[in-house]
Amino acid sequence: MATTADIRNGLCIEFNNDLYTIVDFQHVKPGKGPAFVRTKLKNIKTGKVIDNTFSAGHKINTQRIERRGYQFLYNDDVGYNFMHTETFEQLSIPKEMINTPDLLKEGQEVEIVYHTDTDTPLSCELPPFVVLEITYTEPGIKGDTASSTALKQATLETGAIVNVPLFIEQGEKIKVDTRTYSYSERVKE
Repeated sequence: MATTADIRNGLCIEFNNDLYTIVDFQHVKPGKGPAFVRTKLKNIKTGKVIDNTFSAGHKINTQRIERRGYQFLYNDDVGYNFMHTETFEQLSIPKEMINTPDLLKEGQEVEIVYHTDTDTPLSCELPPFVVLEITYTEPGIKGDTASSTALKQATLETGAIVNVPLFIEQGEKIKVDTRTYSYSERVKE
């Protein structure tokens, strides 16, 4: 058992019968009253962030999680199928465990987070940026807007739709931010 003195960013704890990682924390020692630790906790399964305050010296139950490298193979009725990059062991997980499933393409490298005590997968995380080809977008017309930040919709090779600047054309490859689901930059080959 650990205490609030052991709290640090990224630590995984069991809280309210669920697994949370500590996103942010602050030790507070007010002039009156006992010290406490103010935290922001992110639920590993749902991604929801909550605020919680622990009194100083409170016992916390730390948990071990592990990130394992996998490669996306295909999806079917059962779920999304991945292959471990070192052992070549295959794994199928449901769509709900993937942070942005419509940005996944075959051969994409991902990290699957495991709870080491039970050896069960908790979530699947794509890298921060993925490179995808645009399969369809309307042509952008110069002078079509009053501002310089005009955007249009583009359909990617995975079927996902993102907003891109007017100068992006069909057939080009772009870098997409998987955390914000937005256009980042054009990729030159």
